Amino acid sequence: MKRTRHPREFKIQVANESIETGNAALVARRYELSPNMVNRWVKEYKDGKFDDHIPHGDTAPLETKQLSQENDQLKKLLGEKDLEIAILRDLIKKKNPPLTEKLEIANHWINKGYAVSTVLKILGIPRSTYYYQKNYKVEEKQVSEGRPAPGYSITKDGKKISDEQIKEWLVEEIEGDAYAYGYRKLTKQLRRNYDLIVNKKKVYRLCKELDILRPQRKKKVTYPRRLARNRIIKASNKLWETDIKYGYIEGEQRFFFVLSYIDVYDRSIIDYHISLSCSGKDALQTLKRALLKRQQFDKLEKPVIRTDNGPQFISHAFQEGFETLEMEHERIPPKTPNMNAHIESFHRILEDECLSRFQFETYEDAYREVSTFMKFYNERRMHSSILDLSPQEFYTKQQVEKLEIKEIHL
Repeated sequence: MKRTRHPREFKIQVANESIETGNAALVARRYELSPNMVNRWVKEYKDGKFDDHIPHGDTAPLETKQLSQENDQLKKLLGEKDLEIAILRDLIKKKNPPLTEKLEIANHWINKGYAVSTVLKILGIPRSTYYYQKNYKVEEKQVSEGRPAPGYSITKDGKKISDEQIKEWLVEEIEGDAYAYGYRKLTKQLRRNYDLIVNKKKVYRLCKELDILRPQRKKKVTYPRRLARNRIIKASNKLWETDIKYGYIEGEQRFFFVLSYIDVYDRSIIDYHISLSCSGKDALQTLKRALLKRQQFDKLEKPVIRTDNGPQFISHAFQEGFETLEMEHERIPPKTPNMNAHIESFHRILEDECLSRFQFETYEDAYREVSTFMKFYNERRMHSSILDLSPQEFYTKQQVEKLEIKEIHL
């Protein structure tokens, strides 16, 4: 192959451009030359080999070489200063630019042919950071982590039940008694009603797909209070709480009353009074019915009744009834509803799952729905504090078996 001979002026031009840009490889690529050849020309240019055309009388070769080197250094410094000014001008346009924008500016000037190290030094970006951001790519996940969902569950007798069928059962439960249940209680319901072997995580996933998860309650910031707790309840029929809840009849535009007695240990609503009025006599009559239901009427040690300071509970009729029944009645201090917490908690459940769920047109509608809910609450609704049993189930089993739950301190 015939070797190409390049003129001296061309070599000087290429060497100058390589020195100015600081990137001999880029200049070599521009002129379709070998990078090694360009580097050699640059070295020869800096050594003064291209200056032999200067007359001997003007400047000595050594001085010419020194002047050439100083000139090259000045050009390089001037080029870096110009580059720094241009880059800083780009940075000034953006106030406190993040790393991504600095990298964009760096790529802009590097692509123009300036040395990587020079540009990064001006921008204050480490070389490792630049190359990491340039070369590293986050691989998108093709599949979810963990083993894939099988798409079915198994019953106790080994039968496979598809997820679609389980979803239908969940919808049926939500439309029925399990209206207010979360995914944990729905899991219990599936196990009981369909003998399904399923865990709460799967039920949570299926409920999420159906968009039937109950909204999570926000935890309120509480502050400790020093209140007297002088009772430890370890069995049923030791302490009952009572209070009054108001409901509204939209069609008749008036309120109605629901007075309930709850056993703080087994959470049963022993008896209740629902009417358009509620007096001390009504509260006393409801208490007598509750005593008869629990077979406590003729016992010497009857349950203690705890109330707030409502007008029904401080009335003469109510107080005289306690003297006749020889029962103990205690009232909580003002502004301490947490000391009557169990009946207050039940009233919140009553509000969420019954009173706010329906719009009553007549008192008859209200009476029917509240009565239905009371039966459901006592007989079928699971309660997490009593081993996920309904109050009636827990109370019945407690009489036969020795079921133990956490002591209640009041």
